[in-house]
Amino acid sequence: MSPGPDFAVVVRRSAVSGRAYGMAAAAGVSVGVFVWVLAAASGIAALLAASAVAFTVVKVVGAGYLLYLGVKAWHAALRKGGDLRLDLPAPGRRGPLAAFTEGLLTNMLNPKAALFLIALVPQFVSGDAGLGDALVLSLIAVAGTVLWFLLVANIVGALRRLFARPVVRKSVDGLTGTALIALGVNLAVAGRS
Repeated sequence: MSPGPDFAVVVRRSAVSGRAYGMAAAAGVSVGVFVWVLAAASGIAALLAASAVAFTVVKVVGAGYLLYLGVKAWHAALRKGGDLRLDLPAPGRRGPLAAFTEGLLTNMLNPKAALFLIALVPQFVSGDAGLGDALVLSLIAVAGTVLWFLLVANIVGALRRLFARPVVRKSVDGLTGTALIALGVNLAVAGRS
């Protein structure tokens, strides 16, 4: 629930493209959480954390992706003109599937999610637990993620008229762009703690 890259992506998608796109991004984040919990429960995430090369690759790619999203948001904020264009995606090009993918990649390319779950999941899964136990834990984590981000997407989506105002829109793009760039830089320079 703490603000981070997932939160920034869901808020921006909801504010810029509408509630449905924010919900699609939230679904992508939730699938990412599901995969990370299963990876943590099965030990795959621990292997990622133990391998300096694999961890660094995920970290660098994840930081690059956040920087890309941040620059894209800044570009939208600095775009000339004060039109009320709501950045509705062209069908088949930047629709809900793109929002879902953005949410999924933002979560899956965040090695801090893996580290967090490596620290958390073992406390709830015993040594003799099977895949079913890991699946139940994953579904609980996904349910919490879905509820939180759907709430965020719906609240921001309900305020879309406010976000359609050019000055507010540019502010949202600028703030989320700055947040995503800061998070990307932080991820790039952060250690494994």
